[in-house]
Amino acid sequence: QVQLVESGGGLVQAGGSLRLSCAASGRTNSNSVMGWFRQAPGKEREFLAAIMWSGSSLDIADFVKGRFTISRDYAKNTVDLHMNSLKSEDTAVYYCAANERMAIAKAPNQYEYWGQGTQVTVSS
Repeated sequence: QVQLVESGGGLVQAGGSLRLSCAASGRTNSNSVMGWFRQAPGKEREFLAAIMWSGSSLDIADFVKGRFTISRDYAKNTVDLHMNSLKSEDTAVYYCAANERMAIAKAPNQYEYWGQGTQVTVSS
């Protein structure tokens, strides 16, 4: 079992930045993949970024590349999503997810563990 807790969401003005953190506990290891997704009202959950727990590889969705990055904080044992140049269309609930498939995955159904989500609201 893996437990995930997101933090860092909130209200930010357009053009601003936020850092979301995902604290993981339980059975994380070098084969674990950590992903960030988001879901806006009436829309499907969409992939944003993923990173191996070891930090050996990562992937960023094309539509946020250049604005969002993902990183591991080994001291805090978190996976962080750094979001810059935020737009009103980035408003959504942001979720952290984990799997043990040993490879970067982009589909929500490829992740077994999910956090409760954190709301990000970007005001224009």
